[in-house]
Amino acid sequence: MPSLQRLMMKPAQLRLLRAIADHGKLQAAADACAMTQPAASRMLAGIEAQIGTPIFLRQPTGMEPTEIGRSVLRRARVILREMASMGAEVDALRGGLAGSVSLGAVTGPAVSHVVAAVREVKALAPRAEINVDVMPSRELLGQLAAGEMDFVLGRILPEFDSRDFDIVPLRDEKVSFVVRADHPLARSPSVTLTELAESEWIMQQRGSPIREATIAAFGSVGLPEPGNILNSPSLLFTIAYLAQGDAIAPLSDEVADLLIGPPVMARMARLKVARELRVSPYYLLSLRRRPLSALALRLREALLHHAAGDTTRTWTSTHR
Repeated sequence: MPSLQRLMMKPAQLRLLRAIADHGKLQAAADACAMTQPAASRMLAGIEAQIGTPIFLRQPTGMEPTEIGRSVLRRARVILREMASMGAEVDALRGGLAGSVSLGAVTGPAVSHVVAAVREVKALAPRAEINVDVMPSRELLGQLAAGEMDFVLGRILPEFDSRDFDIVPLRDEKVSFVVRADHPLARSPSVTLTELAESEWIMQQRGSPIREATIAAFGSVGLPEPGNILNSPSLLFTIAYLAQGDAIAPLSDEVADLLIGPPVMARMARLKVARELRVSPYYLLSLRRRPLSALALRLREALLHHAAGDTTRTWTSTHR
């Protein structure tokens, strides 16, 4: 009797065994496998010779599996299911509909572009694993350079070599001064920086672009930075603090729009300051040395289209 420890069967052989079990007749199984009946008969004989025992009993009413045949068929069905699953998974990965992608963004584009792009991709690929972090550009670039993120939306900083990145310019950010809805200045038709100099402020840490733009605005009219500043990088804490006092927070326009407008409709207001504040532009950055997966490319393309204001296109079932 041959040793079965190194039994090797081809997918075509497994499919033939399954077809014989399903149809009960060799001719019908051969038709299902797009084979001639003699070819199917030779293949079955070869399988049985390799195993060393009949797999099917030839009955007048058809072919029925033996006890060993039933065991072989159980394994054959499992293997064929796994092969089909593997093929579907490979197709999904190749088409950008499965897999894992990690990205990061500073707060403004996270609110305005990332949410919309992720929702679009998840609608097509609900099982895709998408990881999003919101943090300052320094942390974003550090994680990107370490290979921990596929791409980021952030600013280029001098301590990083821009030659390491593929760079797509996006846009700058406008800054709004946000307060609670019933703040004493919320209904004022116009507010000057001089009026705000003695107010309480809550800002991100020193060196963050929005804080530096705010301080520069005061300096441009001959004023020092406000003396009463609470420092916090947390947007959630900032919102809670604003809601319970008269502090002012400089936030990106996108965040202000999210808080004040639908569907959130938080009890917040935007001060009407005559001077327009903008911070340096942000970019979509990825590592030159690290090719993006199909899923990452799909999400990147969605981000670029949303950043350009193009939300009318449709996706094909495979990545273009």
